[in-house]
Amino acid sequence: MKVSLVVPCYNEEENIVPFARAAEEAMAGMKYEIIFINDGSKDDTIGELKKLVDKKSANITVVDFSRNFGKEAGMYAGLQKATGDYVSFVDADLQQPVSVAREMVEFLEENPDYDAVACYQEERIEGKGLSFLKKGFYRIIDKMCDIEFRQDASDFRTIRRTVAEAILSMPEYHRFSKGIFAWVGYNTYYRPYTVQERNAGVTSWSTGKLFKYAIDGMISFSTKPLKIATGLGLFTSFCAILYMIVVIFQKLVIGIDVPGYPTLVVLILLLGGVQLTVLGIIGEYLARVHTEVKNRPIFLERACYKCEREER
Repeated sequence: MKVSLVVPCYNEEENIVPFARAAEEAMAGMKYEIIFINDGSKDDTIGELKKLVDKKSANITVVDFSRNFGKEAGMYAGLQKATGDYVSFVDADLQQPVSVAREMVEFLEENPDYDAVACYQEERIEGKGLSFLKKGFYRIIDKMCDIEFRQDASDFRTIRRTVAEAILSMPEYHRFSKGIFAWVGYNTYYRPYTVQERNAGVTSWSTGKLFKYAIDGMISFSTKPLKIATGLGLFTSFCAILYMIVVIFQKLVIGIDVPGYPTLVVLILLLGGVQLTVLGIIGEYLARVHTEVKNRPIFLERACYKCEREER
């Protein structure tokens, strides 16, 4: 039995050594490997990772991206390099304890009916505003998608090799891990954990990036926005026809003058806004199709460094 720890890294220079130390302590007595993904870091993360490889203190693989491709690409690259019977996704900042990753592996060993363990935070440390937005997003996406999303489930999870192979069979460019985990299915056990303080550095996630990530997820796993756009277009067309009938009736039967400039401006702005909204929704889907048909790689590997500690 072997465990692969997949650790995407972006500007985690100060966290590399503490993470490796924590992994050595938590995984003692268990055969494991660490797969670090340097996702185009701007600090000396790659330098720290190379030092770790040179020390040969553990089985370590370092994948150095040619630029920043995002955490989703890093997770996919880690899956490609992983050789373990179990694969655990862990952040490098130590907010997700490596000891919990070991507990997830042990749970799967003792419970063969489960294929994955996903962690969720017992108490969220984020602001109320961000928490409200996240809940609203999951409420919307649950209604739009045919698959069921676990609202509080994180990417901090451990999966069996069978689940890893299923995810690797989905080489889509625009990746939304929560949707992919939900789509492949398999029996998943959800367990709580307490998030720790970040060891060093600052998070690279901002509200804007989270919003973009949410939109990407919604478009990647649902076509209902297109149906909504169609319904919106039909509804406004119906309203326009009704108003046209009213205007004609007022002019020919009642004899009331047809409203002039203000009415025309309002109608033009309303219909123009609806048209632009519908075109924008269609454009988002076309943009993704445009990217997918190019069949570009999910990431580009600049270099790969590997060391294997000799078994004693």
